[in-house]
Amino acid sequence: MGKIEVLKTVPIFSDLSERDLKSVVNKMVSQKYKKGHVILEEDSAGNRCYFLTRGRVKITRVSSDEREVILALLGPGDFFGEMSLLSGEDRSANVVTLEKTKALTLNTEDFLGTLELYPKVAINLLRELAIRLQKSDEQIASLSLSDAERRIAISILRIAEEQGTIQHGNVTIDPLPSQQDIANMAGTTRETVSRIYKLLVEDGHVQRISKKLIILDFKRFLKEFSLN
Repeated sequence: MGKIEVLKTVPIFSDLSERDLKSVVNKMVSQKYKKGHVILEEDSAGNRCYFLTRGRVKITRVSSDEREVILALLGPGDFFGEMSLLSGEDRSANVVTLEKTKALTLNTEDFLGTLELYPKVAINLLRELAIRLQKSDEQIASLSLSDAERRIAISILRIAEEQGTIQHGNVTIDPLPSQQDIANMAGTTRETVSRIYKLLVEDGHVQRISKKLIILDFKRFLKEFSLN
């Protein structure tokens, strides 16, 4: 898939013409990263934003007790690093690759120039930031729950909605993040995640096949575990 085709999958560029997309792409620089590479580090200066074209990354912070807290998992079509360019402040989180990853990057001048030149991009960016804020509020609400099963199920729901594929009412997450990453999202332990997985399988909610998780009857799962 060419750069322009990839850019069409990024929500903030969805309203741009082929000609305008080409103009934006010409300002971008391609980057490749190995698994486990720290692309951005919390409290570091920001001078680029990133648009994922391949692979997956996790957005993390370190808690007061030195535990990793996963704020989000991102894949192709997602973007990050824009907040620091907009605010002029240092990076607010770490970004670490979960596998081999490719990204297109824009420096501060070109990113801000794109927002000025294409108002629709700026409007779409505001929409995406509002969605992220809502998801953050939902994550904070879920972490306040005392029920570990619900916290883990809500984390699975979030991944399913962002990265899953639906077919015949079932949603497949492939690849499924590691149990430790799920634990870091849900504010619990890897052992608890393993135990809850077994319960979800026994109750007929999910099926696990190697590194793949299938949510059986997604509407039922959503109804039972969603905060809404």
